[in-house]
Amino acid sequence: MRPTGAMHLGHYHGALKNWVRLQDDHDCFYFVADWHALTTHYDEKEIIEQNVYEMVIDWLAAGLDPDKSTIFIQSRLPEHAELFTLLAMTTPLGWLERVPTYKDQIEKLKDRDLATYGFLGYPLLQAADILMYKATYVPVGGDQSSHVELTREAARRFNNLYGRSADDAARASAALGRMTKDDARYFERQRKAFGETGSAEALAKGESILAKAAANVAGWAVADTEVLLGQLRGSGRAVLTEPQALHTEVVKLPGLDGEKMSKSYGNAVLMRDDAETVAKKIRGMTTDPARVRRTDPGDPQKCPVWDFHRIYSDAATQEWVVNGCTSASIGCLDCKQPVVEAIQREQAPWRERAAALQAEPKKVHWIVEMGTERARTVARQTMKDVRDAMGLSY
Repeated sequence: MRPTGAMHLGHYHGALKNWVRLQDDHDCFYFVADWHALTTHYDEKEIIEQNVYEMVIDWLAAGLDPDKSTIFIQSRLPEHAELFTLLAMTTPLGWLERVPTYKDQIEKLKDRDLATYGFLGYPLLQAADILMYKATYVPVGGDQSSHVELTREAARRFNNLYGRSADDAARASAALGRMTKDDARYFERQRKAFGETGSAEALAKGESILAKAAANVAGWAVADTEVLLGQLRGSGRAVLTEPQALHTEVVKLPGLDGEKMSKSYGNAVLMRDDAETVAKKIRGMTTDPARVRRTDPGDPQKCPVWDFHRIYSDAATQEWVVNGCTSASIGCLDCKQPVVEAIQREQAPWRERAAALQAEPKKVHWIVEMGTERARTVARQTMKDVRDAMGLSY
């Protein structure tokens, strides 16, 4: 995430809640994208440090566990900049110009000078961030799928250019020779079918026969699988891993005015707002415009408060809201009260954990430091692989 300081409920339900859940099942890397912040806000250097640590405190308060996840700061790892630079040498300009969010952000941020190489190249920096850790999955919403696809294309192009070696054909032939004749012929049929038609089924069958060989052929090595995968896909050895988009549940909370929740719009409920502030904000929320008077019936589907009920209220409360709103038997303040109480209950442990962290700022710094060193170990190995592949290890 870009460091924007203290986080709001939209951040939590849109992404952070999924991050907390994923850390129990995956080896997760979560980092503060401070270089990415500079692609649009390069003139606001005074607030970056404060924003970084405020955001990390919210991550930890929400339940990210530094013993389960690697938490670090992007700019502390120059390897990210190096991989970005090396990928830029071979990435066509048109790939960056067609990223949907490029023109969209230029349109939305007309008050900022975005005619910079950094802004044009930020999707490729994002690709370097992902490829550095040879990620299998990237948790994103549907609107970010294009960024993951660009990452896949960048990895594919790199592997095709630098993952080949002069003896690949001989190594592939030797590996096939260790398989049974039937399996070798089957693999060749799938390779040709995928090359001619791009059939996902042929690719899956080819990968399956390699998995069988890895499990059953004596002396089979990881290098054998890699060289044959390159042959199957028509690419080179997988120096960089092509990640998949992991479409996690994304809940979009509206702001207090019904528009997108954003601190810059002044319509956000912060994760660490105190109970009194939460009550005041929610009670002042925009509601169905048809309910001018207390006796006017309304439609929950046209009211931003209903989106909060869908997250925070059980089925019985939701039914009470629908019946009461459409019949005008309850007022808008009555409707909002269960939301106020649910948010306050959710926030209480966050504020408690955050207060303990704020009292020990060095502990937060140490958590980030440890995560950064853990990430650096992986990043250095990836860059060794990349430099070796590109002939830059002299």
